Amino acid sequence: MTLTRDDALELDKKDPLARYRERFYFADKEISYLDGNSLGRLPLKTVEVVNTYLKNEWGSEVVDGWAHWIDEAQITGDLIGRAALGAGAGQVLACDTTSVNFYQLCAAAIKARPDRKTIITDLANFPTDRYILQGLADAHDMNLVMIDNESTDDIKNERVTPQILERYLNEDVALVSLEVIQYRSGARSEIKALTDLVRAHGALLVWDASHAVGAIDLDFDVNGVDLAVGCTYKYGNSGPGSPAWLYVRKSIQNQLRVPIQGWFAQADQFEMGDTFEPTDQMRRFQIASPSIIGLRCVNTAFEMIAEAKISEIGKKAAIGTEFMIGLYDQWLAELGFELRTSRVAIERGGHISLWHAEAKRISVALRKYANVIPDYRVPNQIRLAISPLPTSYLEVFEGFERIKDSVIRKDYEKIDQQETRVT
Repeated sequence: MTLTRDDALELDKKDPLARYRERFYFADKEISYLDGNSLGRLPLKTVEVVNTYLKNEWGSEVVDGWAHWIDEAQITGDLIGRAALGAGAGQVLACDTTSVNFYQLCAAAIKARPDRKTIITDLANFPTDRYILQGLADAHDMNLVMIDNESTDDIKNERVTPQILERYLNEDVALVSLEVIQYRSGARSEIKALTDLVRAHGALLVWDASHAVGAIDLDFDVNGVDLAVGCTYKYGNSGPGSPAWLYVRKSIQNQLRVPIQGWFAQADQFEMGDTFEPTDQMRRFQIASPSIIGLRCVNTAFEMIAEAKISEIGKKAAIGTEFMIGLYDQWLAELGFELRTSRVAIERGGHISLWHAEAKRISVALRKYANVIPDYRVPNQIRLAISPLPTSYLEVFEGFERIKDSVIRKDYEKIDQQETRVT
């Protein structure tokens, strides 16, 4: 069946989330922005909220503002948990960066299993996660096992299944870390099955949900997740460098000690005591003062996610990626592209990945000549996303049509390989 512009318009007409598009800022409505999995669009309300904070709180209250700012990392954390994670109150903090939170929780997990000397992750995991785990393995004299999900034939689209992970697990494993959605291929992990499997071997699993939060149902509490981290600036639409979050299941919070023991985690914070005695609340995982401006950006965006409902957002991500795959079949397969994301909706998130020998130059050419913004990831992959709240199906259709036309014109041949270092 041939997909047409009318099909996109019909999908938009039936889309229960279509009304949210008007709540975002569009500097150039001619651009097809298919990079929401990298940086989400700006909600209009964020501008108002930040200006109000600057004038009426920081500007007017000055230091007295801390009387109500002091607990905002927990309040915003609960909002993120309620809106997007399926997490009950008292288990999420909005603070620091994903990398800092990842280091904190992985180090705590290792310390909680002192007699075990193995860490497991995968070669396709996000670089920062791999680098942090390499550093922790070196610091603690541990063995880091990397599942090869890049070059082996039995692992499709980088997807680590319970059957694959089972081969690597034993009684020496302290920590496993995986992505909920593989950052490159878009492959989706089986959260509950993998968490249960790792727990059955006595280890802890730290999930990185950065490419999943705000796009799909996560249901952390239902799925029995122990530990997780993620960002807020992708499908979360909270802005570049916005505060990240960490999740720790309530029943294990008092079992864990993070390596960076900051004063916000102290039981009697303002007593300024000589020794560190962590609170028994979720704040025990917080280091220091949060970015209040950043938290206000997170609040605006995740209040919108809560209103729209993550279940509806997940449905649109599934329909949208299916629509993209249909357009790939129709236009791009014959132009040298290869689909590197599963055709099964439950095995993918909000973006798809297309391989092409000229992917890097194509990605730059699309921005420069075709008014399409994708992103490029080595080796030779272009990621294309539907961010369910600000992105219309028509925007997706027009973007894919422009990709087809640009490649047929060979716009990429005009691009120098060194033209940009940010992809």
